Amino acid sequence: MRHENCVFCKKNNDYVEKFSSVFAVYDSYPVSPGHCLIIPFEHRLDFFDLNENEKADSLVLLERLKNRLSKEDPSITGFNIGMNCGEDAGQTVFHCHIHLIPRRKADCKNPKGGVRGVIPNKQSY
Repeated sequence: MRHENCVFCKKNNDYVEKFSSVFAVYDSYPVSPGHCLIIPFEHRLDFFDLNENEKADSLVLLERLKNRLSKEDPSITGFNIGMNCGEDAGQTVFHCHIHLIPRRKADCKNPKGGVRGVIPNKQSY
């Protein structure tokens, strides 16, 4: 079911790629070139609201996009995959979306800890 005021429900025909129950778009505020979002066609609150098919389809599309981006841009040397589930975790659009963020050598001062950096003093260990 679509929600009329949901930005992702409105965006479901403007995609980079799709697979079964999910589609991908480029992020409007990319962390790095090639930053994509994997989004279910059906309105789902967050990752924990996805059904098993949507979860499986998301993984297939993540893999396809990773391979495509890596082939198109050999400067990509890694990826971050992330989801914000709930307002206190930083979610601002309440329609499930998975970030696929390409990373490149020296794109930040110290990448150690990766996604742990959502709480800055916890990144280094």
